[in-house]
Amino acid sequence: METVNPITRRWRAEATADPEGFWARAADQLPWFRKWDKVFEWDFPTFRWFLGAQTNLSFNCVDRHVEGGRGGHAAIAYVTERGGRTVLTYAQLLHGVKRVAAALRGMGIQKGDRLTIYMPVCPEAIMLMLATLRIGAIHSVVFAGFGAGALGDRIRASGSKLVFTTDITYRKGKDIPIKGIVDASLEVGGETVEHVVVLSRGDDAPMTPERDITWDEFLSRGLGQDDGHEVMESNDPAFILATSGTTAKPKLVVHTHGGYQVGVHSMGRWTFDLKASDVWWSTSDIGWIVGHSYIVYAPLLAGCTTIAFEGSIDHPDPDLIWQITEEFAVTGIFTSPTAVRLLMRYGEPARPKTPLHTLTKIFCAGEVLNPPAWEWLQKDILGDRIPVMDHYWQTETGGPLVGNPYGLAMLPIKPGSSGVPMPGIETAILTPEGEPCDTGEKGILVITRPFPSLTPMLWGEPERYALDYWGKIPGERVYFTGDSAHVDEDGYIWFAGRADEVIKIASHRLGTIEVESALLTHTAVAEAGVTGRPDELRGEVISGFVVLKDGYAPSDELKGELRQAVRRELGPIAVIGELNFVDMLPKTRSGKIMRRVFKAVVLDQDPGDITTIEDEGSVEEARKAWQEMKASLGAE
Repeated sequence: METVNPITRRWRAEATADPEGFWARAADQLPWFRKWDKVFEWDFPTFRWFLGAQTNLSFNCVDRHVEGGRGGHAAIAYVTERGGRTVLTYAQLLHGVKRVAAALRGMGIQKGDRLTIYMPVCPEAIMLMLATLRIGAIHSVVFAGFGAGALGDRIRASGSKLVFTTDITYRKGKDIPIKGIVDASLEVGGETVEHVVVLSRGDDAPMTPERDITWDEFLSRGLGQDDGHEVMESNDPAFILATSGTTAKPKLVVHTHGGYQVGVHSMGRWTFDLKASDVWWSTSDIGWIVGHSYIVYAPLLAGCTTIAFEGSIDHPDPDLIWQITEEFAVTGIFTSPTAVRLLMRYGEPARPKTPLHTLTKIFCAGEVLNPPAWEWLQKDILGDRIPVMDHYWQTETGGPLVGNPYGLAMLPIKPGSSGVPMPGIETAILTPEGEPCDTGEKGILVITRPFPSLTPMLWGEPERYALDYWGKIPGERVYFTGDSAHVDEDGYIWFAGRADEVIKIASHRLGTIEVESALLTHTAVAEAGVTGRPDELRGEVISGFVVLKDGYAPSDELKGELRQAVRRELGPIAVIGELNFVDMLPKTRSGKIMRRVFKAVVLDQDPGDITTIEDEGSVEEARKAWQEMKASLGAE
């Protein structure tokens, strides 16, 4: 399997021939209090990296830049949808982190203790993350949009002693109260919680006496306390983070001070060309792994300026993302395909009003960047001036697995492909039985050897870690990503969706993403989600749910055009059973389409756990559209 660039091919060959030497050289790009005794040890299925090395992820993110004379460089630019602007230098960030670290110690938090952060993207939340790691404690950040049940489950699973929250968050011009969600969550999972710390930004939130304290009261606990950093062994846990839960009960993934640090820093350089001169904007949230890795840790490790944005990128104006890019001279953006399709839906109002001269690169991840969405952003909006690159990773991997090695030597972009395996990432495409797939043959992407930022464990569930990740393909020591993909003749990987979502029509396998991309080629379609529906003749047929762009209306004629578009792209094997027009798709709050909801709708089943869904009304909307479609065909 060959890539088309000799530089990338050489890096990958070096990593394959001597993986421990390769990752040791990558680790040498960061400072250590003490170097390692051994690079790697694999006690299958778990493993350890840089054994005996001493470090602290928080120290390397902040202290070392100040000690190196860069204290006056902007570290965080906090931006809100309502016009709020706050810039913190590295020296100011360090001052704040030290105050919070002392306060945590004043609250009795020690090395190894856990705390939950249920806060929007804001400087205080980021300081909390860094301060927690500074003192050797472990944070569990929960997206400040989850309901009480999901939050309570995560608090209980982590065994947190403290919960941090705000009274409100900002979303599309509204003050969204969240303190009450915390109160309700503690009835579900608050057995270990000693105190709730509340950062007040609006009206006074209800406070429970003795349990709840204000942010200022919390900081006052730090008077006279030690604000220094703990020296951590490389494999000490830094944080735990629940997966987004698109398919089943969330898993609490563990990432470590050493391995995670090396992985996200390396991939920041190799995938994103992240450097100290960048003004970097990841439009994600700190509640997701993208926010951990590429709002907070990797940008600060690189010493650049990272934009911390609170709100919705299309409010109050559809072109807000470009306004902020111009205002802060942003050089690189990391956003989601969902965000791109959202802007596509607006059309002309989402077009930038200025040339965006400082912007040099845009990256997408979360779901496949469908070719029509890529072409709209790459050509229509940006005029081919800068590259728009897809890539692929998971909460469990900490950073990119597959991408375009832009920071090493950029490869030609193939719209719809996530790129090639990054250097140091050993992958294969296998059948469920463990047989290697041929070029062009769909199978399951697996990882054949651990790399530093791959999670070595799940919090409190060693058996589940072994079974869910390393035990899915009998007889093979491979990490199971759960995603269906194929590799082409140039070594590029093309993802088709989750392996359990592949649609089987007359013995042919179609990926959900392939069908959705075909629907998106029609100018009327803003978003699409599909699933397979049982069919007596063909085994399965496609059931599609389509969101139209502004200015288009549902019609039988449009349904016919969409069927033709899919047939044109995928051939006659792509048999569509029905198309349902909806105003929104069921998605997780991280932007992933919850296709299992479609499956439940067409099978008239309970969709199961939807605590991570962005808008529960989308489920009822899909069900209503399905019922109306059946009634129109006289199926009722």
